[in-house]
Amino acid sequence: MAKWNKKTFIDDLRKNCSREVAKIGLQLVDFAENHSDNLSWGRGSDHGTMTFRCDTDQGLVPLFHLSSEGKINILLNALRSKGLPKQVIHDMSLKLESNFLRDYDPEMYPVDVFEPMNHLFHTNTQVEKFIKTVEGCVYRLKQ
Repeated sequence: MAKWNKKTFIDDLRKNCSREVAKIGLQLVDFAENHSDNLSWGRGSDHGTMTFRCDTDQGLVPLFHLSSEGKINILLNALRSKGLPKQVIHDMSLKLESNFLRDYDPEMYPVDVFEPMNHLFHTNTQVEKFIKTVEGCVYRLKQ
């Protein structure tokens, strides 16, 4: 059984993060609540986690994790390992690269890691573009 829920996660996020990072986290939680096929909350004791999953032909596939410590884990390498269509992975990595101005190819981004949201998101437009990227990925995985 999950220890965390939306309320405890948001409370911890607000306690641990700056107002700007908490605002980004709230946008992502609201987006996940409305668009995830399976939204799950963590069971850890130190901090809360939220996982956004999409239902595909291969089953539920996680697309990103969010931590109440103000970190996000974009699960691009996990998607690569699932045998999903290469076009979906390529499209997602290109959009992430253009949004965050960094390389997400397997050489430069070999492992999915939690990164501070304030290192990735500097403007509200970047948050919106990330959300559109995830929406596009979900749409293509369901085709």
